[in-house]
Amino acid sequence: MNVGPDSELFAGLLPFVHTATERSFRRAAARLGVSPAAVSKAVRKLEERVGSKLLVRTSRTVSLTPEGAVFFERCRDAVASVQAARELVSESRRGPRGLLHVTLPLILGRHVVPELTRRIAPHPKLSLRVAMTDRLVRLEEEGVDVAVRIGERGGARLVSRLLRRTRWVTVASPGYLARRGVPKHPSGLGQHDCLRFVAPTGRARDWVFRADGAMTNVAVQGSLLIDHGELLLEAAVAGLGVCQLLDFMVKAPIGRGELTEILDGYSAPGPPIYALAAPERSRSPNVRAAFGFLEEIFRAG
Repeated sequence: MNVGPDSELFAGLLPFVHTATERSFRRAAARLGVSPAAVSKAVRKLEERVGSKLLVRTSRTVSLTPEGAVFFERCRDAVASVQAARELVSESRRGPRGLLHVTLPLILGRHVVPELTRRIAPHPKLSLRVAMTDRLVRLEEEGVDVAVRIGERGGARLVSRLLRRTRWVTVASPGYLARRGVPKHPSGLGQHDCLRFVAPTGRARDWVFRADGAMTNVAVQGSLLIDHGELLLEAAVAGLGVCQLLDFMVKAPIGRGELTEILDGYSAPGPPIYALAAPERSRSPNVRAAFGFLEEIFRAG
């Protein structure tokens, strides 16, 4: 394949990638801040250097040829890496600014969002966008800077920072325990109303205990199943039954006397909490600041 001078080849890559992504010369031109005619000309020159037609043009649409699809797959990641490197060099000269996009599991919202907002306040050029979801967000594809996940390290592809180790805590309200008694062993939970959490998979989570150094899963029973951790906590405070939650969730209500920890001699370790970022963004001022803020929040809580 005769590609000609490298400089001429590279000059057409960005217009081509944007056009292929947007399926439109007009939208690609808007992203690049040039005219549609300039984008079309750059792509034509690229096709000449590559020696193959990359795009099929009609009056209304733009689509990839088979050769163009192969070329696009190879070029897209390269262009993204170059853009990320350029942004990193530019951002390294200044503090955090612009939009910081963070995702959190639903049960972490009450514990993290107010504190994160407070820490961002001294940075007037930085704004925060928070998406509360239990879905495994694809960071790069969805433009997310940092994801906080419980028990999910993200694999080798993502940069991870351990924020906190957790513990499963079994609790009930003092009023409930006065009515129903205090179980002395996990096997005694069969005589109690157990408030159960329904995972995103649709399955009720078994409770976890540790006895004689071994971890044991207990399939508890009860008439109330909820897919939202905060509502489960409120149900326990209201005296509707016994529930098992992570330690950071019940620390405040236990401190206020609204809940009492039971079966503490059988308490088991919970899943760790991580902050995750894509490698290309992990050194940006925004992500570095977010990691620092989150470490402070979980260290304090």
